[in-house]
Amino acid sequence: MADTPLHFKTIVEMASLIESKALSPVEVTESALERINQQDPQYKSYATVMADQARESARSAEQAIISGNYLGPLHGVPIAVKDLCFTKGVATMGATKALIDHVPDFDCTVVQKLNAAGAVILGKLNLTEGAMAGYNPDFQVPVNPWGAHLWSGASSSGSGVATAAGLCYGSLGSDTGGSIRFPSAACGIVGLKPTWGRVSRYGVLALAESLDHIGPMVRCAADAGIMLQAIAGLDPNDHTSLPNPVPDMLEGIEQGVRGLRIGLDEKYISQNTDPELVASVLSGITTLERLGAVIVPINMPDISGYMDAWGVLCSSEALAAHEATYPSRRDDYGPWFQAWLDSGARVTGAEYAKANNVRASCRGLLNNIFQNIDIICCPAMISPPFPVTLEEMYGPMFLLDDPNWGRFTVPYDFSGSPSISLPCGKNSEGLPLTIQFVGKHLSEPLLCRIGHTFEQTTDWGALRPNII
Repeated sequence: MADTPLHFKTIVEMASLIESKALSPVEVTESALERINQQDPQYKSYATVMADQARESARSAEQAIISGNYLGPLHGVPIAVKDLCFTKGVATMGATKALIDHVPDFDCTVVQKLNAAGAVILGKLNLTEGAMAGYNPDFQVPVNPWGAHLWSGASSSGSGVATAAGLCYGSLGSDTGGSIRFPSAACGIVGLKPTWGRVSRYGVLALAESLDHIGPMVRCAADAGIMLQAIAGLDPNDHTSLPNPVPDMLEGIEQGVRGLRIGLDEKYISQNTDPELVASVLSGITTLERLGAVIVPINMPDISGYMDAWGVLCSSEALAAHEATYPSRRDDYGPWFQAWLDSGARVTGAEYAKANNVRASCRGLLNNIFQNIDIICCPAMISPPFPVTLEEMYGPMFLLDDPNWGRFTVPYDFSGSPSISLPCGKNSEGLPLTIQFVGKHLSEPLLCRIGHTFEQTTDWGALRPNII
C-alpha cells in the first residue's frame, strides 16, 4: 500500500521503514504528535499527550537503531495506551474525578514491556468512566471517525478512535464485557482479546478483576500479534498471569486455513442481529471455506441468563476495585458509573455465588463445544455502530437494558477464551461490519493466522474511514 498516508500505515509497514532507516523514529514521532495536535481536538481520543516522554523515547530508539541495536517491530513505532494503565509521573485517571489527582510512581507491567520493546508511547487514551459503559460529564467522549453521531464503542473508545483516525499506530485497550471488540468493531479496526491471564494486569486500574483482559487494538492481524508478543507473559507481580511460554505470535501466519474446523451456529449469529451484518459474516465464512476451512455446525448454549450474571459479577467487583473512593467520594463519580457502583453495593453474597455458578457453567459448555472444532465464528456486535446522543452516554444508564448487547462478547469473557475481531465489510450506509473468531485458550497465533488469511483474501484489511 505505497499510496497509504504515513499515519494510516500498519505497524508491520512502519517497522520495515524504521529498520531500513528509510524513516527515523524521531521523524515519525514528530509527525504523529503534530497530527494529534491538529486532529485530536476533533476526535477527543487522548486524555493526556506525553509529548516530552515520546520525544525522549524516539531519540533513544533512533540512537539504538543507528548503533545497530534494533529491538524488533515495535522499536521506534508510536503507540498509545488506555488511561487505565499506570504511567510513572503521568496521571492515570480512569476517566473519573475520583482519580483526577492520581499520579502513579511506577509503570504498569504492560507499559514496562512496551518500553522494553522500544515502542514510543504517545500518551493516554480516553475511556468511559471506570471502564464501564458511560462517561463522566467532566470528561470528553471520543468521537467516532466514521460519524460524529455514532457510538464509538464503550470503554476503550479512545483506543478505537485514535487507531482508526491515524493518531497512533496501535493502542492498548481492556475488555471486561466487550470493550476491546466493541470499539474495534465500531471504529473499523482489529481488536485482539487474549486468553485471560496471558497478559499481566498489574498496575492497570480494574473494573472487574476476574473478567478484565488487556489487549491490542490495531489495523491488521499481524500488528495484533506483534503487540501481544511484546506484552504477554508471566508477571511475578500478577499471580493470575499464566506461566505458559509465550510463542511466536506470527509463527505460521502465512499457512492459511486449510483443514481448520470452524464452528458455526447460524441461529446464534442471526437471531436479533442486524441482517446486513449477518450476511457479511456468512460471506466471510464462505470465503474461508473456499480456502479450505471446514465449516462445522454447532449449537451454542442459551445465553439468556448470562447477561444478568455478568452484571452481578461486574458491578460487585467494580465496587471492590473502587473501595478507596466509594462511597467516600461518591459525588465525584458521574451518574452512569455512580449508578453502577450503587447496584454493586446491593449485590448479596448469595447473588454473587449464583452468578459465579452461571459463569462456571458457561465455561464448561464452551469447553465442550471446542472438543470438535478449532474456532467459533460470529459477529462482534449485534449491529454496526449506531446513533447515540451525549445525554445517553453521560448517563445514568443505557445499553445494558438490551439483553442481547453482549451475546457475542460476554461468554468469552466468562470463559477467558481469546478472540480476534476484524472488519468484514460495510453496510448500505457505508459503516464498518465486523467478524469475530474465538479460539481455545492460548491459541492467539492461530487467531492471528486466520485473521491475516482473511485480510489477504479480501479488501477489508485496508478499510478506514473517509478522513484525511
